[in-house]
Amino acid sequence: MTPSVVASDLDGTLLRSDGTFSERTRKVIASVERAGAFVMVTGRPPRWMRSIASESGHRGLAVCANGAVVYDLHTERVVETFLLPAAVALEVAGLLRAGIPGVAFAAEHHERAFAHERAYVPRWDSGDPRITTTIEELLTDDVVKLLARHPGLGPDEFLARAYEVVGDACTLTHSSSDGLLEISAAGVSKATGLALVCSQLAVSPDQVVAFGDMPNDLPMLEWAGLGVAVANAHPAVLAAADEVTASNDDDGVAEVLARWF
Repeated sequence: MTPSVVASDLDGTLLRSDGTFSERTRKVIASVERAGAFVMVTGRPPRWMRSIASESGHRGLAVCANGAVVYDLHTERVVETFLLPAAVALEVAGLLRAGIPGVAFAAEHHERAFAHERAYVPRWDSGDPRITTTIEELLTDDVVKLLARHPGLGPDEFLARAYEVVGDACTLTHSSSDGLLEISAAGVSKATGLALVCSQLAVSPDQVVAFGDMPNDLPMLEWAGLGVAVANAHPAVLAAADEVTASNDDDGVAEVLARWF
């Protein structure tokens, strides 16, 4: 049965390692859009989606920030948000700082974009971010997501230790190769964001095929009727997926979608 909705992570999955779409991938996105709906489901904040919207032809909706934001790629506007309350973010930051010394924090704000503590070293150019000196200054309002970085821990170890410290006060995940955690409001994930979009389209999970490569993709791959990992995926994603396709640099998503589109 041809899927009604195709959902795909971006970095490491749909995009090549240089951050671009292949021509084959661009064409298959257009084919999916003509037949149904293509949803990009990413950890990226909306401010990192303008080039994606342009290169993909301003097609469809995106679920950004691991489910915290629904973003219209046609108009480049935020449709809906599910924010992490400032009070909860402060509590979680305090628990992590006490339980795992050496943690530094940053935050994606809905209106004020990106800000970070002085001890937090961004991996990417953040476009002249606001630097603060205290966690209280960082979290004066609700945030799209809280970011925690530890220079001495790998992402899997950091995530496991954070779960022990924080419990279910929030959603913890990672999508990196270094010690960076992404923290959302409790219950918010790529799966919840995708489920919202699909409910508005009257599409059930069994009508959805989803693609991913990192632990933040796991809820989405488990929710969809068919969850596909690219060959370069994290071991946990390879183990959980219904099937494995070629790597992101070998058009793995397009290879699967060629069955139907």
